[in-house]
Amino acid sequence: SFSVLSLGQEQEAFCEHSSLARGCWGQYNISTDYHAITPDTGVTREYWLVAENTTLAPDGYERQVLVFNGTLPGPLIEANWGDELVIHIMNGLEHNGTAIHWHGIWQRGTNQYDGVPGVTQCPISPGQTYTYRFRATQYGTTWYHSHFSLQLAEGLFGPLVIHGPASEDYDVDLGPVFISDWYHKSAFILWEESTRYGGVPVRANAVPPTGLFNGSNVFGGGGRRSEVFAEKGKKYRLRLIDSSVDGWMKFSIDGHKLTVISADLVPIEPYETDAVILTSGQRYDVVFEANQDIGHYGTREIYQPACNGLDIKDPDIRGILRYAGAEISDPISSQWSSIRNSCGDEPYDKLVPYVKRTVGKAAGQKNLNVGWYYDLPELYFHWTLNTKALTINWGNPTNKMIYNNESVFPTEYNIYEVPNKDQWTYWVIQDVGLVNAYHPFHLHGHDFFILAQGRGLYTPLIKLNRDNPPRRDTATMAGNGFLVIAFESDNP
Repeated sequence: SFSVLSLGQEQEAFCEHSSLARGCWGQYNISTDYHAITPDTGVTREYWLVAENTTLAPDGYERQVLVFNGTLPGPLIEANWGDELVIHIMNGLEHNGTAIHWHGIWQRGTNQYDGVPGVTQCPISPGQTYTYRFRATQYGTTWYHSHFSLQLAEGLFGPLVIHGPASEDYDVDLGPVFISDWYHKSAFILWEESTRYGGVPVRANAVPPTGLFNGSNVFGGGGRRSEVFAEKGKKYRLRLIDSSVDGWMKFSIDGHKLTVISADLVPIEPYETDAVILTSGQRYDVVFEANQDIGHYGTREIYQPACNGLDIKDPDIRGILRYAGAEISDPISSQWSSIRNSCGDEPYDKLVPYVKRTVGKAAGQKNLNVGWYYDLPELYFHWTLNTKALTINWGNPTNKMIYNNESVFPTEYNIYEVPNKDQWTYWVIQDVGLVNAYHPFHLHGHDFFILAQGRGLYTPLIKLNRDNPPRRDTATMAGNGFLVIAFESDNP
């Protein structure tokens, strides 16, 4: 099992975090406004990671990969709410630079450690080491991954867990579980095949052959199923992370209801469901009770063709939930009959943040149109924002330009300014790509508030929800649809 790190004495003095009181956290609790308050633990957690080339066969098919410390996914990094993290990244890759992003971490006062080459830093050169330092001002489940080129798709990612209070009680934390698509070709080759020569934006030759459930699966007679173990009568927490390159997945456990308790790094009011849908970068923490007959049950990762019109080639992506006391065998359980092929996020009205916040009036609004074009004469495909594709200079990151007091940025950097500090900005993001492909949207440095989300063209007649709307760091924008978000410019 996976357990919380020990709390300091001053934290234990008030309310003990236990299986009967997961909402407690010493002198803090699940109702504490973590936007304004961070525990002062005085604790530093230090980790060393090496990015390296190796050969693995996570589903039985051997291929070259890029990983941390020789494993897929990479090692668990964990801390308590309020701790400081110091993480040393040594680039042991043969040819590539790299930089590591800490997905969803606000990085207030430590923006230089956000891990985006060309924006917050230069890439880490092969053979060099770079140290990231930041405070765990949030709590919950997230992950770290390369933000350099296509290295994420090659396996360069791992889990990051920040322990804190929870909105639902449980007995055992089973830890992070990655769900993802998986390719047998190099992502660099697939990119070349799927973006050149005038093909449509979603190309059949880029469809993954299979997927991985927590870093493993079976394919072509090889590989293995990932297993989790439970005792009848106990409640378990799973921390789901979607590290897919291109696809939406539904997660379910045969015969077991899921209670969803957080979306990304935002604790929410618990709700019950048969399955949860995730896209690239999203996380959901769920609790399930081992309340079925002693036996073995499938844990399923179900690819959703509705999102881009293409299906995974081998959709049998499963793990196994094994009850203590059952004879070892393959599960014969069935998938929930309620699960349908669909796309989008979890139901909007279910994602109610536990710590309530109201969105203020906008000091500024931007309309951002997502489209695409082909670069002539090579015919490379590019996604665009307001007709411009992002092109950055890894050797001249924007942070360096700001440090040098430069105020004029290259046009190809596609800079969007917010009006003033500590004011609300609204973005209306509209898909104008005409290919009906859904998009994941992620914002660095903030949890954004989802004011509206849907299909079709956004108009000012659509009502915006400012009263404690869903907030998170990664959301889905529907194909030919819109996403209206708000964020506060409180993280310079």
